[in-house]
Amino acid sequence: MEELSTDVKVSTPTALNFFEARKLCIIFFLAFVMVAGGMVTICLGTYQISIAEVYSIISTHIFSPDIVDSLDKLENTIVWNIRFPRVIMAITVGIGLSVAGTIYQGCFRNPLVEPYILGVSSGAAFGAALGIVYPHIFISIQLGAFVFALLSVFLAYSLARSRGQTPVVTLILAGIIIGSIFSACVSIMKYLSNDIQLREIVFWMMGGFYYTQWGDVKLTVPVVLISVAIMWFFGWKLNVLSMGDEEARALGVNPEVFKFIFIVLATLVTAICVSSVGIIAWVGLMMPHAARLIQGPDNRFVIPTAALMGGVYIIFCDTIARTLTSAEIPIGIITAIVGAPYLIYLLRSKEKEIFG
Repeated sequence: MEELSTDVKVSTPTALNFFEARKLCIIFFLAFVMVAGGMVTICLGTYQISIAEVYSIISTHIFSPDIVDSLDKLENTIVWNIRFPRVIMAITVGIGLSVAGTIYQGCFRNPLVEPYILGVSSGAAFGAALGIVYPHIFISIQLGAFVFALLSVFLAYSLARSRGQTPVVTLILAGIIIGSIFSACVSIMKYLSNDIQLREIVFWMMGGFYYTQWGDVKLTVPVVLISVAIMWFFGWKLNVLSMGDEEARALGVNPEVFKFIFIVLATLVTAICVSSVGIIAWVGLMMPHAARLIQGPDNRFVIPTAALMGGVYIIFCDTIARTLTSAEIPIGIITAIVGAPYLIYLLRSKEKEIFG
């Protein structure tokens, strides 16, 4: 398999040079595009609202909550209770999955790795299916998905670890094995479910933001943003890990410790995103590549760039999903339609490096 480029800086410079200033400008531009795109997205839908009204409603809730009752009730409900939390969740999930993909690709030194490689999606799907078929087991479907998403990675990591070390290839194979087991368990849950439960399981697995509420936002956003901030802060250590274990040890970085930290944080982010909105594929595979094409291999810049591009991409796909037809399309379908051709391009363009 192809290894990611190791031509990266491993220390924080004292002053920005021209190229780093250019990279920061790209990051600020993407941040502006994400915020502006989110505002425009809130305006679109079956009931269209002007951007001035959207800004007025949001600013009133934030800065003048005592006069919220003076707002138009229908528009206030649509903007503040339905679309705004949905956009925030879409951006958060895009950020989380994109950064998790960047971290996994850096730790495993493999460009085809994505956030679900260790069985997170299969574990979460089984937890959600278990909560749907037997609702008395968990307080909520999200809790069941979250618990089993973390459990799947724990089992994969435990299976792969031997003699105090966790070889990358063994860990990936362990993730595939655990994912297959949980996929079989999901099939059992489908077999045991009735028609209504089966429909709910299928829709959950296709991903979507249909039921997003402020409670989901308040739970997901802090976990994702704090975890992403920590991973970004240690981005230079990910640069070192990308050079290989021996080089990392020579530079004073314990690869086992920091791989464990990175994988735990990336898994936590992936698990809470998947448990909240279902399985949204391809984001964690595509965005890190797109970020590297723009910013180069330095993870100090790749991580924030991939995060912002992921936020923009998800709100774009979610807007298509809920406005393309009268009935909402699961967003997982939209991301898969875009992502599959990208993987074909990736395999073709890097065929010699990947397959030798």
